[in-house]
Amino acid sequence: MDGRDLVRAVKDIGTERGRRTWLSAWRRRRADAVGLPRRGAERARVPGLLVGTEPRPGGGVLRFARSELVVRVMAGGVVFWAWDGAAATPSYAVVGSGPEPDLRAVLEPDTGGGWRVVSERVTVAVSRYGALEVRTPGGTVLRRESPPRWWEPVPLAGEAAEGVASAGACPADATAARSDGSGSGSAGPGGTGALSGGAGASTDGPEPDGTGSGSGQAAAGAGGPGTGSGGAGTASGGTGARSGGDGARGRGDEVASAAAGAAGTGAGAGETRSGSDRTASPDGTGGRGDEVDSAAAGARRAGTGSGGTVSGSGETGARSGGDGSGGRGNEVASAAVGGGGRWGLRSEVPADARFFGLGGRASGPRLRDGAYRLWNTDPKGGFGPGVDPLYLTMPVQMVVADAGTHLVFHDNCWDGRVVLREGEEGVGSGPDRPGASELRMEGGPLRCWVLVGTPARVLQGWSALTGGAAVPPEWALGYQHARWGFGSAAEVRRVVAGYAARGLALSAVHLDIDHYDGHRVFTVDEERFPDLPGLARELREQGVRLVSIVDPAVKAGDALHAAGLTVGSGGAFVRDARGREVRGEVWPGECAYPDFTDPEVREWWGGLYEERLGQGFSGFWHDMNEPVSFAAFGDATLPRSARHAMDGAGGDHREGHNVYALGMARAGWEGLVRLRPEERPFMFSRSGWAGMQRYGGTWSGDVETSWEGLRASLALVIGLGLCGVPYSGPDVGGFGGSPSPELYVRWLQLGAYLPLFRTHSAIWAGRREPWEFGPEVEEQARAVMAERERLRPYFVTLAHMARRTGAPYVRPVWWGAPEDRRLRDCEDAFLLGDALLVAPVLERGADRRAVRLPRGRWYDTATGAAYEGPGQILLDAPQGRIPVLARAGAVLPVRSAGGGGVELEVWAPARGRTGGGVVVRDPGPGFGAGRVERYTSRWAGEAVVVEDETGAPVEGVVVRGL
Repeated sequence: MDGRDLVRAVKDIGTERGRRTWLSAWRRRRADAVGLPRRGAERARVPGLLVGTEPRPGGGVLRFARSELVVRVMAGGVVFWAWDGAAATPSYAVVGSGPEPDLRAVLEPDTGGGWRVVSERVTVAVSRYGALEVRTPGGTVLRRESPPRWWEPVPLAGEAAEGVASAGACPADATAARSDGSGSGSAGPGGTGALSGGAGASTDGPEPDGTGSGSGQAAAGAGGPGTGSGGAGTASGGTGARSGGDGARGRGDEVASAAAGAAGTGAGAGETRSGSDRTASPDGTGGRGDEVDSAAAGARRAGTGSGGTVSGSGETGARSGGDGSGGRGNEVASAAVGGGGRWGLRSEVPADARFFGLGGRASGPRLRDGAYRLWNTDPKGGFGPGVDPLYLTMPVQMVVADAGTHLVFHDNCWDGRVVLREGEEGVGSGPDRPGASELRMEGGPLRCWVLVGTPARVLQGWSALTGGAAVPPEWALGYQHARWGFGSAAEVRRVVAGYAARGLALSAVHLDIDHYDGHRVFTVDEERFPDLPGLARELREQGVRLVSIVDPAVKAGDALHAAGLTVGSGGAFVRDARGREVRGEVWPGECAYPDFTDPEVREWWGGLYEERLGQGFSGFWHDMNEPVSFAAFGDATLPRSARHAMDGAGGDHREGHNVYALGMARAGWEGLVRLRPEERPFMFSRSGWAGMQRYGGTWSGDVETSWEGLRASLALVIGLGLCGVPYSGPDVGGFGGSPSPELYVRWLQLGAYLPLFRTHSAIWAGRREPWEFGPEVEEQARAVMAERERLRPYFVTLAHMARRTGAPYVRPVWWGAPEDRRLRDCEDAFLLGDALLVAPVLERGADRRAVRLPRGRWYDTATGAAYEGPGQILLDAPQGRIPVLARAGAVLPVRSAGGGGVELEVWAPARGRTGGGVVVRDPGPGFGAGRVERYTSRWAGEAVVVEDETGAPVEGVVVRGL
């Protein structure tokens, strides 16, 4: 708690809601004190020396003394690597089973006793100590990973069984509780024995044949005797379940290729397997296979099926089956989730490299030296560039250097922290100091994807890996107006009529929580909005849609809450470690939270949107879904010990927090597709995680009303686009204050060139209608909105291309020339597609600004003046407009002067050169791909002509730049 939070908390004591937030914070603290395993002594583990390899398609398995590493190069040059047997799936980010291995990639010996995987587009080298390098085919190092380090709990003698019992409701006779240096017990017919033993004399870890020399002592479990004796492994080749008394490894009983969590238990039949097959058959159905994979959380569900023991070689790990129907109250969480507890990884990049990404960061888009937390967070009020983290974080980095561009994604949704340090090139013959990135995660699997190539190729690969971006309906690419505090249907009509009377384009109006009955989701205040469907029809006749806010929290005790209690066998809501429903404090009061990591809950929640559609809403924005529970102190979210289904794997809020909003978005999207399969849904979310672009976009959240907030708005949109989320935008004007006329106009000018163009403000903030700022601002706003309408066909093309190629609408100016260092450091301008360069004014009182140009000829769209890049120019920027430049030769679709159709606009190419462009015609409201048209521009004598793919000239083209 910082000073600002302390003052707010003390003030809150004087209000009823404030007192409830204090109670909510104390409830969360008590729940975690009971439900989370105590953190005690920990022991560090490193991989040790390389002891063997096994070729596999696309790469192979490298076995070290205390761990194993899987390296694969996939089709398209995508690299996957994982430690301790973690697999690529299940994953909340990766679609399907991921890309196929590149069968041409081979595992071969490298220098110094290491090995490497060689492919056409990338080489991955691994040293004999576990350091990993990603290299270009020419041998240039793009990224160097040091050997990872794990910090694993060391239970004291006699406390192992207690540690398991405190983590959840797992019967003591069903789980092997092991202490330091113990042997590995194999399951008897009904369960595993409890093993204990002191650390005996040990070798440097398990021997290559899977045995260690530590001593162990077997104790009988209720279901059958355990077998101990040192570190006996259950498989050959040093894999499977291994143990040993090695002091560097932490607990000698660690399972090398699986989490050490409590196994699922029950009355069903167990199963034992051997060999290299990685698939274990579950007892039931549902979710992500109803089995706990080696990459999944160590928390296992205690259901009706007995956990089968899986042993084998290579990547095979221990899995436990479940029936998929157990209540979330009976899940078992382990202190060593996802492979043995906390872990850290240090990486080095070239000295000239620049870091981007990590989700939405107000201080970006270039991420400078500092620590960045990976924990979706409501910052409790307006934020500016100095506030971190924000609502949407993800472990996705794009690194741009002279040697090349690469994207790295550590597929782990736990709480974590990234510490970045930019490198420094040596002066003269002095040595370079490489850039560094240090990642520390509180649990979960250590697995990673790396994509290399140009920025366009990298994001195309990322889109293929995590799913194409949802294409918003055409109307959602126009100007939208929102306000917390419309108050009534009459006020909505008044605002819409104001836009119409002044000739200002308006596509949608957003209703905030004040249209709900008592702030309760999926309700309507019938007094203030007596005929909401009628209002929606009336507005739609004027070309204006209604968009509804949707919060995840459900008022405890109301009808929706009662309905949720009947979902599945344990109800729809998140529960704590003792099986009790978790309650938080949100706008309606005391609330419960749906568990969106449960497929049954997602299906139920998706069906609730039928009520919203019946009220006439055409789109939806998800808010408060980090998730938020108001708290006077500490994290304003659910207890970390709260249990989640995690799609059959089981886990707690430490793992489920960051993907909570992603699950909500999936529930809403799938529900809307079922309810209206003929229409593309329009949905965007304040929070999310990697892969959220499949279901829609996002917005900035409560950005502060200031010039710093304006700059942060641009940073968020560029950074999110480089993480694969192309549709986003800020609250134009800021959320919580009253902007000056100058700030409002400058924000409006920026927003007109961003994908989501929406004004929004708090109930206590100043108005955001343009005419509220005076006639001069109204005229300037009219020009801004008219230009957005003119460019709407271009935005439609960008939306479809984002889905097809992964390229964001808004791109950094270095997009086409990442090797240009000056462009890499440019953060106050951006490219809109390939055709336009936008240079917003981000400083108070500025009427001119410098613009750095990429290579080629560029035209000032206001004056028609031509400029040659690369280089820097100085352009006028009066309050009525900002510099916007068009690339020479660009062909782009625009709305025709009459407003009824689409025409082509071409900017004259330089003499002796050609240009071109791609146009995608919107297929209508459905899911069609859209017709793609490609055009070429060139000089023909003294005229500029545009030709289609067949070489035929196109008539009616507007030529500019002559």
